[in-house]
Amino acid sequence: MDDLDVVTLTQELMRCPSVTPADAGALNVLQSVLEKIGFDCHRLTFSDDNTPDVENLYARYGTGAPNFCFAGHTDVVPPGDLNSWSVDPFDSVIKDGMLYGRGAADMKAAVACFAVSAQRLIKSRKGKFDGSISLLITGDEEGPAINGTRKVLEWMSEQGERIDHCLVGEPTNPKALGDMVKIGRRGSFTGFLTVNGTEGHVAYPHLADNPVPHLIAMMSALDQMHLDDGSAHFQQSNLEFTTVDVGNPATNVIPPAARATFNIRFNTEHTLDGLDHKIRSLLDEIAKDRNANYDLKVLKNSEPFLTSEGDFSSLVAQSIAEHLGTKPELSTTGGTSDARYIKNYCPVVEFGLVGQTMHKVDEHVAVDDIEQLANIYTSILDGYFK
Repeated sequence: MDDLDVVTLTQELMRCPSVTPADAGALNVLQSVLEKIGFDCHRLTFSDDNTPDVENLYARYGTGAPNFCFAGHTDVVPPGDLNSWSVDPFDSVIKDGMLYGRGAADMKAAVACFAVSAQRLIKSRKGKFDGSISLLITGDEEGPAINGTRKVLEWMSEQGERIDHCLVGEPTNPKALGDMVKIGRRGSFTGFLTVNGTEGHVAYPHLADNPVPHLIAMMSALDQMHLDDGSAHFQQSNLEFTTVDVGNPATNVIPPAARATFNIRFNTEHTLDGLDHKIRSLLDEIAKDRNANYDLKVLKNSEPFLTSEGDFSSLVAQSIAEHLGTKPELSTTGGTSDARYIKNYCPVVEFGLVGQTMHKVDEHVAVDDIEQLANIYTSILDGYFK
């Protein structure tokens, strides 16, 4: 097989309009390339109630240990208003050294870099090295994340597939390639708070129980709740209200219920269960003082995690320095990623392209950055399989 061109492969992937949950041929493009390199590929389609079926790919070269895994996704968010784009979002256009299109930053270029770096190592070692290289690619990272990475990992465990270290190719850099490597992520906890009252006429408040003041008191207490002061690797945990709803079209009616939704991004000072207990204890106290009735439903989205600094993170940082001459910040900032599932199986870090335009109109990355990322990934593999 001829040497892969990382930009050409990126463009081939980007020209598949794989808006979650549609694959639109993206995994076919990747699988065809990997099989020609010599990877053993498994296409995995998973289903669940009230969610769309999702196609995934697990590919492995070699059978020995250690198994170095690249993880990422080929699904993308919708392009939005097409008239706002300067190019067709699925035409993968290069202008002035920049590659434009949906998925350029997040994260089809990184997926292409996975394949190219693997081919380079395999070729340089003439197919012989102690261990394996694998790719775990989902079509469900931008969606509900139910039928994607989590289920692939469960399938792998059932098949006796073990991964020893994993690099996720999410766009981790704030401004320039080499700025940042993610060595952990904060957890995510969502609360749906409903305060139930008694409907009535505003002129006769003694015959009703207005839930709005009760909700305001609870929201105020939650907003003032001190979670922590941060830690060596994590910023302070924060609680943010995302919506407040009463749904009352009448100005002379006390509503029967009022609702608020909040999300907490939290560090390793907390656990999901611990936050659940802390919040319910606070709301119970307020409800008792005000003789209010409330209901709290929660989504325990993900626990925080930290990959300890060591040989793996040092290898990634050294490979970045080798090609860019910069020392990346080892960070835990930002939202969640599929690394939250992978961390239950092996040490995981994240490093990809610059994320300034991900999910935006005219998403783009520098062509030079794509080529440098492939070089960095190659050096990581070369250092890993000494």
